[in-house]
Amino acid sequence: MSISKLVMESPIGQLELRADEESLVSLEFGGEDGVPAHTDHRILLEAKRQLQEYFKGERKEFTLPLKIEGTDFQEEVWKALSVIPYGSTCSYGDLAARIKRPKAVRAIGQANKANKFPVIIPCHRVIGKDKTMTGYAGKQVDKKEILLALEQGI
Repeated sequence: MSISKLVMESPIGQLELRADEESLVSLEFGGEDGVPAHTDHRILLEAKRQLQEYFKGERKEFTLPLKIEGTDFQEEVWKALSVIPYGSTCSYGDLAARIKRPKAVRAIGQANKANKFPVIIPCHRVIGKDKTMTGYAGKQVDKKEILLALEQGI
C-alpha cells in the first residue's frame, strides 16, 4: 500500500501528515524538506482542512479515518485520551484511574509518547498531577502549552 505525504504549517510548526488509500497513518512534528505541500489525496486534504479549523478555534473534534496500531493497552489509553473534553486537562494519574489501572501512570506516559496522531488524539491534554506541563513529543512542552492555550482561548 502506498503512503502519501503532505507538509503543512501550523502554530506549533510544520506538521507532516501521512496517509494510505483508506486512512491517515500518522501526524508528525516537523517535515522533510522537499516534500510537496500540495496533493490531491482526499484524506490528506481533509486532515489539513480539519487541522486548520482546529488551529483557528473552529473545530473541537476530528472526524478522520485513523489507522490506529498499537498494543491493547496503548489503544485503551488513546481511546481514553479521545474523550478528554476540548479545553480540559487531566493528570496521568486521573487517566490511569479512568482506565481502571491506577498504577499505570508511567505506562500511560509511554503510550502518549507512542501516539501517532498528536493533536488529533489529544495527548497534550494530559498534564502532571501538580498541573505542570510535563513531557510532550519528547521535550517539546512548548507545543503542549500552545495547544492548551489555543483550546482555552488564552
